[in-house]
Amino acid sequence: MRLRLICLGKTNFNFLNEGENEYINRLTHYCNFDRIDIPELKNVKSLSLNEIKNKEGQLILAKLRPTDHLILLDENGNMYNSIEFSSFLEKKAIQGKTSIVFVIGGAFGFSPAVYERANELVSLSKMTFSHQLIRIIFLEQLYRSFTILKGEKYHHN
Repeated sequence: MRLRLICLGKTNFNFLNEGENEYINRLTHYCNFDRIDIPELKNVKSLSLNEIKNKEGQLILAKLRPTDHLILLDENGNMYNSIEFSSFLEKKAIQGKTSIVFVIGGAFGFSPAVYERANELVSLSKMTFSHQLIRIIFLEQLYRSFTILKGEKYHHN
Protein backbone atom coordinates (compact mmCIF):
# COMPACT_ATOMS: atom_id res chain seq x y z
CA MET A 1 0.00 0.00 0.00
CA ARG A 2 1.22 3.47 -0.83
CA LEU A 3 0.35 6.21 1.62
CA ARG A 4 0.88 9.91 1.06
CA LEU A 5 0.32 12.83 3.37
CA ILE A 6 -0.26 16.23 1.81
CA CYS A 7 0.30 19.17 4.16
CA LEU A 8 -0.32 22.85 3.59
CA GLY A 9 2.34 25.08 5.04
CA LYS A 10 5.48 24.09 6.86
CA THR A 11 6.47 23.15 10.37
CA ASN A 12 8.36 26.00 12.02
CA PHE A 13 9.63 24.18 15.10
CA ASN A 14 12.67 21.91 14.98
CA PHE A 15 11.37 19.62 17.72
CA LEU A 16 8.23 18.93 15.67
CA ASN A 17 10.27 18.39 12.50
CA GLU A 18 12.44 15.88 14.35
CA GLY A 19 9.38 14.01 15.58
CA GLU A 20 7.79 13.99 12.13
CA ASN A 21 10.98 12.62 10.60
CA GLU A 22 11.21 9.93 13.29
CA TYR A 23 7.73 8.62 12.51
CA ILE A 24 8.22 8.90 8.75
CA ASN A 25 11.36 6.78 9.09
CA ARG A 26 9.47 4.23 11.17
CA LEU A 27 6.62 4.11 8.65
CA THR A 28 8.94 3.14 5.81
CA HIS A 29 9.27 -0.31 7.44
CA TYR A 30 5.54 -0.93 6.89
CA CYS A 31 4.51 0.90 3.74
CA ASN A 32 5.59 3.11 0.90
CA PHE A 33 5.15 6.56 2.46
CA ASP A 34 5.62 10.06 1.09
CA ARG A 35 4.89 13.46 2.57
CA ILE A 36 4.14 16.30 0.20
CA ASP A 37 4.41 19.84 1.54
CA ILE A 38 2.55 22.59 -0.27
CA PRO A 39 3.92 26.05 0.55
CA GLU A 40 1.58 28.53 2.19
CA LEU A 41 0.06 31.09 -0.13
CA LYS A 42 1.78 34.46 -0.29
CA ASN A 43 0.14 37.89 -0.27
CA VAL A 44 -3.27 36.68 0.92
CA LYS A 45 -4.29 39.78 2.90
CA SER A 46 -6.44 41.01 0.03
CA LEU A 47 -8.14 37.62 -0.48
CA SER A 48 -11.35 36.43 1.15
CA LEU A 49 -11.40 33.18 3.12
CA ASN A 50 -13.19 31.46 0.23
CA GLU A 51 -10.56 32.67 -2.23
CA ILE A 52 -7.80 31.35 0.02
CA LYS A 53 -9.53 27.96 0.37
CA ASN A 54 -10.09 27.77 -3.40
CA LYS A 55 -6.46 28.56 -4.20
CA GLU A 56 -5.24 26.05 -1.64
CA GLY A 57 -7.74 23.54 -3.03
CA GLN A 58 -6.31 23.92 -6.52
CA LEU A 59 -2.83 23.19 -5.16
CA ILE A 60 -4.08 20.09 -3.33
CA LEU A 61 -6.02 18.75 -6.32
CA ALA A 62 -2.99 19.24 -8.56
CA LYS A 63 -1.08 16.71 -6.41
CA LEU A 64 -3.69 13.95 -6.83
CA ARG A 65 -3.99 11.17 -9.36
CA PRO A 66 -7.37 9.89 -10.53
CA THR A 67 -6.82 6.56 -8.75
CA ASP A 68 -5.92 8.08 -5.37
CA HIS A 69 -8.28 7.35 -2.51
CA LEU A 70 -8.52 10.76 -0.85
CA ILE A 71 -9.09 11.06 2.88
CA LEU A 72 -9.33 14.52 4.40
CA LEU A 73 -8.36 15.09 8.01
CA ASP A 74 -11.37 17.17 8.91
CA GLU A 75 -13.13 18.08 12.14
CA ASN A 76 -16.41 16.76 10.72
CA GLY A 77 -15.03 13.37 9.80
CA ASN A 78 -15.46 9.96 11.38
CA MET A 79 -13.57 9.49 14.63
CA TYR A 80 -11.73 6.29 15.48
CA ASN A 81 -9.72 5.06 18.40
CA SER A 82 -6.31 3.63 17.51
CA ILE A 83 -7.49 0.04 17.08
CA GLU A 84 -10.46 1.13 14.96
CA PHE A 85 -8.18 3.27 12.81
CA SER A 86 -5.83 0.34 12.22
CA SER A 87 -8.85 -1.74 11.14
CA PHE A 88 -9.93 1.14 8.88
CA LEU A 89 -6.53 1.03 7.15
CA GLU A 90 -6.61 -2.75 6.90
CA LYS A 91 -10.02 -2.61 5.23
CA LYS A 92 -8.67 -0.13 2.67
CA ALA A 93 -5.90 -2.58 1.81
CA ILE A 94 -8.37 -5.48 1.55
CA GLN A 95 -10.58 -3.35 -0.70
CA GLY A 96 -7.60 -2.95 -3.03
CA LYS A 97 -6.89 0.70 -2.30
CA THR A 98 -3.27 0.84 -3.42
CA SER A 99 -2.80 4.61 -3.13
CA ILE A 100 -4.29 6.42 -0.16
CA VAL A 101 -3.74 10.14 0.25
CA PHE A 102 -4.42 11.93 3.52
CA VAL A 103 -4.59 15.72 3.56
CA ILE A 104 -4.05 18.18 6.37
CA GLY A 105 -5.61 21.39 5.15
CA GLY A 106 -4.94 25.01 5.85
CA ALA A 107 -6.21 27.11 8.72
CA PHE A 108 -9.58 27.75 7.07
CA GLY A 109 -10.39 24.22 5.95
CA PHE A 110 -10.94 22.84 2.48
CA SER A 111 -12.54 24.23 -0.64
CA PRO A 112 -15.80 22.78 -1.96
CA ALA A 113 -13.85 21.21 -4.85
CA VAL A 114 -11.59 19.30 -2.44
CA TYR A 115 -14.60 18.10 -0.44
CA GLU A 116 -16.24 16.92 -3.67
CA ARG A 117 -13.10 14.97 -4.64
CA ALA A 118 -12.69 13.41 -1.19
CA ASN A 119 -13.65 9.80 -0.66
CA GLU A 120 -13.79 10.06 3.12
CA LEU A 121 -13.30 12.39 6.07
CA VAL A 122 -11.48 11.41 9.26
CA SER A 123 -11.35 13.46 12.45
CA LEU A 124 -8.53 12.99 14.92
CA SER A 125 -10.25 14.81 17.77
CA LYS A 126 -13.05 17.14 18.71
CA MET A 127 -10.31 19.55 19.72
CA THR A 128 -8.64 21.95 17.31
CA PHE A 129 -4.89 21.59 16.74
CA SER A 130 -2.48 23.68 14.69
CA HIS A 131 -1.58 22.20 11.32
CA GLN A 132 2.00 21.94 12.59
CA LEU A 133 1.04 19.85 15.60
CA ILE A 134 -1.52 17.66 13.86
CA ARG A 135 1.17 16.32 11.52
CA ILE A 136 3.13 14.59 14.25
CA ILE A 137 -0.07 13.37 15.93
CA PHE A 138 -1.30 11.85 12.67
CA LEU A 139 2.08 10.32 11.76
CA GLU A 140 2.28 8.70 15.18
CA GLN A 141 -1.22 7.25 14.74
CA LEU A 142 -0.31 5.87 11.32
CA TYR A 143 2.75 4.22 12.82
CA ARG A 144 0.71 2.92 15.76
CA SER A 145 -1.84 1.46 13.33
CA PHE A 146 0.78 -0.58 11.54
CA THR A 147 2.24 -1.89 14.80
CA ILE A 148 -1.27 -2.93 15.88
CA LEU A 149 -1.84 -4.74 12.57
CA LYS A 150 1.52 -6.52 12.92
CA GLY A 151 0.84 -7.48 16.55
CA GLU A 152 3.86 -5.56 17.80
CA LYS A 153 4.18 -4.31 21.36
CA TYR A 154 4.09 -0.55 20.68
CA HIS A 155 0.36 -0.24 21.45
CA HIS A 156 -0.93 -1.25 24.89
CA ASN A 157 -4.55 -2.21 25.52
